[in-house]
Amino acid sequence: MNIQENISLKKYNTFGIEAKAKRFVTVNTVKELNEIISLEKDVFLLGGGSNMLLTSNIKKLVVHINLKGIIVNDTLKDEVLVTAEAGENWHEFVLWCISQNYGGLENLSLIPGNVGTSPIQNIGAYGVEIKDTFHQLEALEIKTGNIKTFKNEDCDFGYRNSIFKNELKNKYIIINVTFKLTKNKHKTNTSYGAISTLLQHKEAPTIKDISNAVIQIRQSKLPDPKEIGNSGSFFKNPIIDAISFNTLKEKYPKIPYYVVSDTEFKIPAGWLIEQCGFKGKRFGNTGVHSKQALVLVNYGNATGQEIYSLAEKIQKKVKTIFNIDLAIEVNII
Repeated sequence: MNIQENISLKKYNTFGIEAKAKRFVTVNTVKELNEIISLEKDVFLLGGGSNMLLTSNIKKLVVHINLKGIIVNDTLKDEVLVTAEAGENWHEFVLWCISQNYGGLENLSLIPGNVGTSPIQNIGAYGVEIKDTFHQLEALEIKTGNIKTFKNEDCDFGYRNSIFKNELKNKYIIINVTFKLTKNKHKTNTSYGAISTLLQHKEAPTIKDISNAVIQIRQSKLPDPKEIGNSGSFFKNPIIDAISFNTLKEKYPKIPYYVVSDTEFKIPAGWLIEQCGFKGKRFGNTGVHSKQALVLVNYGNATGQEIYSLAEKIQKKVKTIFNIDLAIEVNII
């Protein structure tokens, strides 16, 4: 393994932020990962770089996880267990599953990032979350070098949340993830409004149809990180209690929302940001995307601190107008 020094991380983060790694190494096997961890415990783990905002240079050893491979365990009648290594590109993995007629991940098409980070955030879109098809993962414990298996119930999945963002943060390195997918009779989810509108003329949409619809929707309103730096949804959709919701509904009768439970309601953060006048606005080198207010963008030369300052400005105004705390989904480094 070649440990490099003073390496630019611009091509390793989808925001395209220029930041330096004091030391940098790419690991391609679990053996290499173990060797690195045996030498150095305090490291900075780097996957697809799609869910982070770099606000400074990284002084720790940056370990780029590049484990590759897909294994299929085809022992179940109508289901299949598919294991992907942590360094596999998420969208490419989803498309591979669809090409094999394995269903369950189609609603999660075109989400940036790698397989290994998907359970950490419990990524979700269009009515589906990772936890719905997640079977288990294997992770290397940094302290001991031992590999531990985590089942679905071990991961404490929540909305854009898991045990790996809380109690086990920086304690384990995910090396592979296994999903339980369908291979014959697919239970598809077309309940999300935009998907059902696009597929209204299809009596029995296939998983490929759903994937294509999701890709079309995402491309219509989300910028390609290769063209303009961004990290997808920057904020979480806030969940508020019934009293707060009823107060807002009275003031804003057309407010969009999703019912979480009898006492909880989810409000689209993009709508809140748009009502505050930020959608499509540019602030120097950064700004809010014109088609989706949830997305903050780098127009080419923004620093991470500039983007973070804009995020704080948005949070402050949403709090002032709606009395809602807008939580950041992206990891601030």
